[in-house]
Amino acid sequence: MGPPGHPAPPFVRLAAHPLRWQLLTALAHSDLRVRELVSLLGQPQNLVSYHLRLLRDGGLVTATRSSFDGRDSYYHLDLDRCAHALAGTGTALHPALRWDSTPPASPVHQPRTVLFVCTGNSARSPIAEAQLRRYTAGHVQVTSAGSRPRPQLHRHAVRALHDHFGVDVAGRHPRHLDTLTGRRFDYVITLCDKAREVCPDFGNPAGRRHWSIPDPAALGTRDDYPAFLRIAADIDTRVRHLLPVLATEPQETKP
Repeated sequence: MGPPGHPAPPFVRLAAHPLRWQLLTALAHSDLRVRELVSLLGQPQNLVSYHLRLLRDGGLVTATRSSFDGRDSYYHLDLDRCAHALAGTGTALHPALRWDSTPPASPVHQPRTVLFVCTGNSARSPIAEAQLRRYTAGHVQVTSAGSRPRPQLHRHAVRALHDHFGVDVAGRHPRHLDTLTGRRFDYVITLCDKAREVCPDFGNPAGRRHWSIPDPAALGTRDDYPAFLRIAADIDTRVRHLLPVLATEPQETKP
């Protein structure tokens, strides 16, 4: 704890600005492109880009090149970094305010339906499906599908889930989005920039989210198993952060 007049911690200085707080709030909901943030916040693009750069320099926001349009980028809020920064902010004010920055794995008591979507339904979306099913022990009806499903799951996705998370999906096969026509889901989460552009409506626009996650089969060589481990770890983190949302957000009234 610093003496009186000590500068505010970096997180406070970053998050205290009204526009940056709006950016953090928007990106906590979904990965978004600059033009989407401009439209959502009603601010000039140069101003939004400037404050995004500050958030990136502060380590709270990252950017990845869109796999749909390489001239564009998706921005992502690093919730783990935010949690650690908040923990440090409390301690900087007073040692009694130290708290565990690990996000709680909140139990999901209300029935929820979640659909994960990517292009091939061979790696990213089945990994997310398996992880959410593991964490919620059947309390969430979770499905995954692809806009252009591959014949089978990628062997490295199967291996990563089995070896590092104890989940066996060897008997599962990719499915096409068309097989879910007419179904309604509380949350539809696209994990692929290309799939986001073609994913149909499943009855609840408020439940749409996007996680801009690169195809691990396109990172390096197709046999790059470490790439699948990195993607599986990223998805696992995002799924853990989804749990409190599923546990606390009210369900939209079904028509």
